[in-house]
Amino acid sequence: MTNPFVIEEIAETASKHAVWHYPFERGARIQQSVAQIFSRHLGGLRSGSRFETEGLLVTGKSGAGKTSEVNHIIKSFNESGPMLPDGSRARIVSCMLDAKGGWKGLGTMTLAALGYPLADTARNTQIQIWRKVTQQAKGQGVVGIYYDEAQHIFRSKSEREQLAILDSLKTLMKSEEWPLILIFSGVPELHGYLYQEEQLFRLLTEVELKDIELPEDFDILHELVSNMALDARLNPAPALATEDFYHRLATGAGFRWGLAIMITSRAIEACHLAGSDVLSVDHFVQGWSSKTGMVPVASPFLNKHYVSAFPKDRLFWKQRIGEETA
Repeated sequence: MTNPFVIEEIAETASKHAVWHYPFERGARIQQSVAQIFSRHLGGLRSGSRFETEGLLVTGKSGAGKTSEVNHIIKSFNESGPMLPDGSRARIVSCMLDAKGGWKGLGTMTLAALGYPLADTARNTQIQIWRKVTQQAKGQGVVGIYYDEAQHIFRSKSEREQLAILDSLKTLMKSEEWPLILIFSGVPELHGYLYQEEQLFRLLTEVELKDIELPEDFDILHELVSNMALDARLNPAPALATEDFYHRLATGAGFRWGLAIMITSRAIEACHLAGSDVLSVDHFVQGWSSKTGMVPVASPFLNKHYVSAFPKDRLFWKQRIGEETA
């Protein structure tokens, strides 16, 4: 019996795109940075001497694709299973941060990521919490922690609270018992927060995810859309292989790669729902309208004034374009 809340065409598309990854050059830069940082970390462990490790900072605008890029690298790292001096396999765990709490909230979320939940009512000093983190990480072969959307933990905090959080992070990287590689991702403001602690910031390598740049990236956009379509067993319509279409796609995405992928995924859903095997501009219009609630003619794919209607600093979810602009 068909479940009225399951649309198989959408579920199938979402399932494929959840694991689909485009090999951007930026991904190679992140992987190379992680490889260099871990190799120096491994050398420190092999030496048996005290050392301070390093970290990585990945910044980019909302919708740039930071989380998917870093998650892909961490998944690859963990699957490769690098050997540590004690014979265990190294791995990196992920921790999504929010704005709740200060250093104790950070410690609680970090322990939860390590599979060691700590009750909010537990009475632990800052030193005790971070000692538990390093002990748990060492016992599990965890060499690094990825803090996603790390700017949230600093927002709406006083300078004193921010410095306490930064001091906790620095403590993890400089731990005598088990230094931890820290990976941060977030919007550009995160750079400013971390820069407040000079000893922490100097240990970080920064990779900034750039916007789509046209005309330089026309070929990459074409390859991305074509690969996504073919992976979904669809044929791209000839109208998609034009600079006009790709400029409209990039504009609608605020020139952010992650959003361009999301918009293309919605178009592929619309194509499957229509029972077609050819991905066309109409499907991008349908996917856009379904996501935003805009009338089709107001979408960047049909709007005559799309450049002025969709400025880079105002993404589609922050605006509603009326038919009068079309």
